[in-house]
Amino acid sequence: MGRKTGSAKVLVSDLDGTLLGGDGRDRRRLRDVLNRHPDITVVFATGRSLASVQALLRDDPLVPSPRWIIADVGASVVDAVRMVHLEDIQGQLRTGWPGADRVRAALRHFPQLVYQEGVPQEGRCSFYLSPEGLSDGLKATVKALGCSWSYASGRYFDVLPARASKGRALRLLGRRLGWPRHAMLVAGDSLNDLSLFSQGTHAVVVANAEPALAAGVPASEQVHHSALNGAAAVLEGMERLGWLVRRSVVVGYHRPPVCWLDGGWRPPSSPNGILPTLQAALTDERLDAVWAAAHIGEAPPPPGEPVTVIDGLPLALLQLRAERWAGYFHRVCKEMLWPALMSQPRLIQDRPAHWADYEEVNAAFARHIGSLAAQGGTVWLHDYNLWLVPAVLRAQRPDLAIGLFHHTPFPQPDVFRRIPTAGQLLNSLACLDWAGFHTADCADHFRRLLAGSAGPTPRVGVHPLGIDRHAVADLARTRSQPRHRTDGSQLVLSVERLDYAKAPVHKIRALDALLAQTPRLRGQVRYRLVCPPPEAGIRAYDSTRSELENAISRINRRWSTHGWEPVDYIPRNLDFPQVVDHYLAADVFWVTSLADGMNLTAQEYITACHATNRPGVLILSRHAGVAQHLGTAALLTDPLRPRDLVDTLHAALAMTVHERSAHITRLEGLLDTPPPAEWAHTVIAAIRGAGASLRRPRHGSALRRDNDQTCVRLTALSLGPDKGHRQ
Repeated sequence: MGRKTGSAKVLVSDLDGTLLGGDGRDRRRLRDVLNRHPDITVVFATGRSLASVQALLRDDPLVPSPRWIIADVGASVVDAVRMVHLEDIQGQLRTGWPGADRVRAALRHFPQLVYQEGVPQEGRCSFYLSPEGLSDGLKATVKALGCSWSYASGRYFDVLPARASKGRALRLLGRRLGWPRHAMLVAGDSLNDLSLFSQGTHAVVVANAEPALAAGVPASEQVHHSALNGAAAVLEGMERLGWLVRRSVVVGYHRPPVCWLDGGWRPPSSPNGILPTLQAALTDERLDAVWAAAHIGEAPPPPGEPVTVIDGLPLALLQLRAERWAGYFHRVCKEMLWPALMSQPRLIQDRPAHWADYEEVNAAFARHIGSLAAQGGTVWLHDYNLWLVPAVLRAQRPDLAIGLFHHTPFPQPDVFRRIPTAGQLLNSLACLDWAGFHTADCADHFRRLLAGSAGPTPRVGVHPLGIDRHAVADLARTRSQPRHRTDGSQLVLSVERLDYAKAPVHKIRALDALLAQTPRLRGQVRYRLVCPPPEAGIRAYDSTRSELENAISRINRRWSTHGWEPVDYIPRNLDFPQVVDHYLAADVFWVTSLADGMNLTAQEYITACHATNRPGVLILSRHAGVAQHLGTAALLTDPLRPRDLVDTLHAALAMTVHERSAHITRLEGLLDTPPPAEWAHTVIAAIRGAGASLRRPRHGSALRRDNDQTCVRLTALSLGPDKGHRQ
């Protein structure tokens, strides 16, 4: 099905079970796609009558508008714009038709036939018939009338003019309008669609098709047997032909860089540190990339296909219900998976009631990503939120190279296996071509986890992520520079989201201990904690928030004097220029993560200080990924050792201005990570290389096929039965 059709594109589809089949989201997307592609001519080929189709168009808002209608199982052909029959074509199709009255009279001796009273029909007679009633005598009687018959779905028996069928009606209509066969795509699900598949066109047999149709239409270069139901299969067929705009790179990340609010695009209320960096990377037009992300709440216009929202970044949104998102993200991601990533297995909570939400969102993401990716394209997934996508996507689109970059830490194998669904997650991760990490330690944990998996395991890469240093430096130079404090006071700063993994309470306790042991620092040191809350609905950090607020209240009550209190708590989101202002005001930047993938704020602080020639000190947790790249040039600390936190903070505050200037200069010289766009190109090249290597015919190709079959079996969650029915 890889042949291009040029400018002519004709979609010929059955209705019930095909165009109307599948879930509402797929039907809505198909409708929207067809609305935005007026170059695709839509032809309904249905067992319904014209009156029934007109009622459907009036009552069902998800039905796309047709240009032509082949109705009555091929006995009628209609211009859908004027809603008039093409009498000359119908005359050819209905030649020799004896009329409904004569047909019904001839068949009255077959009690197993039940006429479909109340069902509008023209040029045919339609009956209900059980399979055992389809006798040789019945067939012979129909033949003696000079008619043909069609039987579908184990229930519907149609007596037709001898020359009428959906396939012949399509052939006559196509000849009239000059449609080349290679420009047509037919799709169907029942036996009365069989004649459509004999026209030499491109074709899709939907997954929910009658077994007899699937058996009667063997797969070939032109005929695709889809693993998707109804409308989703029709979309897939169009995508495989290149009828829809698709990208060579699809980036899958659970969040978009913006959200739709009050009729416009706005920054998200709880910004994630990786969002601006990915945004900077993906606005490079050379990547030909689209960002696939979830959207919850008010639907942005227009839905469905990619839209460019900021800086030339194409964004393709997957609409999710708020309840589904809550189960997926608030419960499973944050309460079951996040503790494992942070190496806090005691906090892992089993969420069996919400695991289906995680499965469904991942399956929906896989379908969404597959619909956006060009044949042989590259899929770049991000983080644990999409751990089940590789298995589903591998089964649906084996042509794609699939990679996943972990911005979070990756736990040791014994911690990962504490996740209640570890086996299912592990099987999906084995379907990757490539997995990337910030540090060699995390990469090694992943390798050891997958050691012994059946078939080839994913390639692994270590690609530490940096910030856009030029952009941060340029912004810092434009900000008002804070005055030098002459009273000897110092500002210690942390900028981090509310999360137990950032160890905020540990810092408050360490500051309290330092003030107790060093009285001269009272009134001289202020700790500013910029700590925006998580999005509403996340309960995983409730106890951390309560403990932090109580600790801040206690330390401020204990040590505050007139005009001074030790902790300045800012529990809200700030625009990035405001964050830079805080960087420039801070004498010490304090990072105490219990676990951290990289930590971009540390890099931002170093860059802002160096760009403005301001001295500064970075206290950095040994457990942050960036510590492996900066080493002892930073003041390293271990948040799991309370005494070490106190001593390191004391040492930082004791450094001279000259020492701090040299300290920042040394740290800036070690920031050798590539700019985001270069980093993205490197990662995408690694994914493509891994995909090509694992699919290249070679000695182990059979093992890879076996592994792909495992991925196919893992996708049952996304392939439910279709409940469409025919009138």
